Amino acid sequence: MQRQRPSGNTLCQRIAALLLLLVVNPQLSSVAQEVPEPIIGTVDRQPFEAGVKRFVQALEIAGSPLPAADQQTLRQLWQENDQTKVVREIQTVLDRHCLAIVSINPESRVKVAIGPAKPMLDQNGWTNHLVKVVNEAGVTAPLVCTSPQAAPMVRRSSSSPDPELSITPADAQRRWLDIAMYDSQPLHRNLSGLGIEYRIVQLYSRDAGKREATLAMDVGQGTQDLGFRNEISLLFDCRPSVPVNLVIRDHDGTPTTCSLLVKDQRGRIYPNPSRRLAPDFFFHNQVYRASGESLNLAPGTYQITAYRGPEYHTAHASLRVNEGQPARLEFDLQRWIHMARYGWFSGDHHVHAAGCAHYENPSQGVKPEDMLRHLVGEDLNVGCVLSWGPCWYFQKQFFEGDVSSLSKPGYLMRYDVEVSGFPSSHAGHLCLLQLSEDDYPGTDRIDQWPSWTLPVLRWGKEQGGVVGYSHSGWGLALPDYLPGGGRGNLPRQWGGNQGPGRAADRLPDYAMPPFDGIGANEYIVTAAHDVCDFISAVDTPAIWELNIWYHVLNCGFRTRISGETDFPCIYGERVGLGRSYVQVPSINDAAELDYVSWVQGLKAGRSYVGDGMCHLLNFSIGEFPLGGTADEKGRPSEYRVDRSGKQTVRCEVAAMLPAEQDDAGRAIAQRRLDEKPYWHLERAREGRSRKVPVELIAGGQVVGRKMIEADGKPVSLEFELDLQSSTWVAVRVLPSMHSNPIFVTVDDQPIRVSRRSAQWCRDAVDVCWAQKRGNIRPEELDEAKQAYDEAKAIYIKRAEEAIGE
Repeated sequence: MQRQRPSGNTLCQRIAALLLLLVVNPQLSSVAQEVPEPIIGTVDRQPFEAGVKRFVQALEIAGSPLPAADQQTLRQLWQENDQTKVVREIQTVLDRHCLAIVSINPESRVKVAIGPAKPMLDQNGWTNHLVKVVNEAGVTAPLVCTSPQAAPMVRRSSSSPDPELSITPADAQRRWLDIAMYDSQPLHRNLSGLGIEYRIVQLYSRDAGKREATLAMDVGQGTQDLGFRNEISLLFDCRPSVPVNLVIRDHDGTPTTCSLLVKDQRGRIYPNPSRRLAPDFFFHNQVYRASGESLNLAPGTYQITAYRGPEYHTAHASLRVNEGQPARLEFDLQRWIHMARYGWFSGDHHVHAAGCAHYENPSQGVKPEDMLRHLVGEDLNVGCVLSWGPCWYFQKQFFEGDVSSLSKPGYLMRYDVEVSGFPSSHAGHLCLLQLSEDDYPGTDRIDQWPSWTLPVLRWGKEQGGVVGYSHSGWGLALPDYLPGGGRGNLPRQWGGNQGPGRAADRLPDYAMPPFDGIGANEYIVTAAHDVCDFISAVDTPAIWELNIWYHVLNCGFRTRISGETDFPCIYGERVGLGRSYVQVPSINDAAELDYVSWVQGLKAGRSYVGDGMCHLLNFSIGEFPLGGTADEKGRPSEYRVDRSGKQTVRCEVAAMLPAEQDDAGRAIAQRRLDEKPYWHLERAREGRSRKVPVELIAGGQVVGRKMIEADGKPVSLEFELDLQSSTWVAVRVLPSMHSNPIFVTVDDQPIRVSRRSAQWCRDAVDVCWAQKRGNIRPEELDEAKQAYDEAKAIYIKRAEEAIGE
């Protein structure tokens, strides 16, 4: 609808006068756009009034209702009969609250004028401001508001080992604003096309004090008016937030650190993730705070969730923050289990301070002190921060060849290496722990490292490292089972599939994976050469990870598994979603833990892996415990018996599920096994009960199964195991917890469980070679081919030695 216009002669006179003024005083041109649009009375009352009613309702929902006097005036206007008067006076009521007035001319060009409302914001809070839209073109596109001060503060990782700096720390500091257009019900995302309507722009300030921002409006590409007339510059007065002093007590009353998820009544997250820099991660909802620290929040009502890892109950609190009154928030955290008291210490051997979800600008990842805060906040006794391809040359400065000097009693952090983004990555990423040197001999650039994994693993072990493969399941996908029992197509690279089939769910599985990924692919070779200490688990589909491990164990090799998160790549929600629990003899206080004992326990297999919601308190065969050393060579977990016969297996397991499965748990349980979260106790829940199955595994087969109540209470179980030949034995609650094996040698016979597994491994070597040889440098091919051939020969020999199919 067209605006009312002056008569032709009057209009010409006004234009001439304005041009004369601009010639005399050019500065007036810069403020001409700040003159508010006139009140318009020619809009149809009925749709305008209906839109205003919805707008007033939206203001109430958004938390900024109109003053009571204005609401009363509007109610009176609804009863008036004079159409033009009502339309004009509604505008009079609303216009004085407008921060900006947007005009869209008949050619759909947008210009913006400063409205009469005072530009006020709250630090660390959202403020609703009104915008008037005069829409002469009847545009029905969304109204968009942008600002250079609301540009991204960070640039996410590009995986470059040495990224250029395009967002400087100074740039990040200038970007203090965030913007959102309120377009939820009862409003609509698009403009209505009516000649006049009102919108809500929501502005968030990271800072307190005076801050200037340029706001630009448009209704699509190319609709901005010429000469920057679609922009206004405003000097905001940002009222300081209120400090909320935190008291966070651990289960024993001592001060501690935990994660805090802060939401307002509309579900918005604080501090605003888009305006965060470390130690608060912009890709998280939660932040981590220690007792004695504070949160700064704008006045309002908040719901706060405290969490400290899977051994704790979640705690909740409601908090009212009043202007000018410092607030206090207290949490007394409660555990459902404390594994360190049983001598088991948690760790995540695969977290990153750069790459994936981290930013590479304004800094190349985050610092060690930031990572330690998160490790402590998730109650991880050990955290291995691995420098890798992204930001490698910056992050490697934090490698000390020892536990970080920032570590605290009970919370140990060490910087080591993931060989990812290196020439050998195609054959499987590697975790190299407990290194004394982080540069491969003769190299000063990562592109000079070997192009296959065996030399790197061997080098790591030679310097006393504990080495293995990362995110083992990638490249080891297994085909679906079809309704008729046949096998279907392979799932997608990272899991999931379409069609009638179900994800692979049997172990061991004799289908052949493609060996086309970055998981434990070349493990099929390096296991046979005894240069791999572990493969990682919990961060890829459980069946994919465990299948190759079961086959290799069935051939008599002793590789262990170790739990990891690959934070923030596979999982960015928090560190420790995948973890290992390592038993350290004679210690039941985390403050006494040392890193070497922990990582050597991992190497020895005195451990179990899982999601932290199911735990193994003890596991033994006869009187021989997991990790025990009974034979003359002192090898851990090697149990020798003179003859075949029955043995008693004992274990104690505790698990925790909600008494009733909630919607989130139900959704997890119904997903395919190769969809996230790959390991989760809800997948093991028996129907609608609270029970989960504890299974005894021997030679890859389930030989015992008992149900326990997942109510957090430890349950002691006994199984009778008929040992007829040498084998390996483990306990699992699939897919939530899996122990490392006890290797049982009967009458000094080697473990050769399955000819079929050995044949699978033999064939897998050929498949792996076909996939990897094209990415191995020509000068390394002969050595690699020899190692592959030797591995194949070893599996052929073990197939001949196997005692059964």
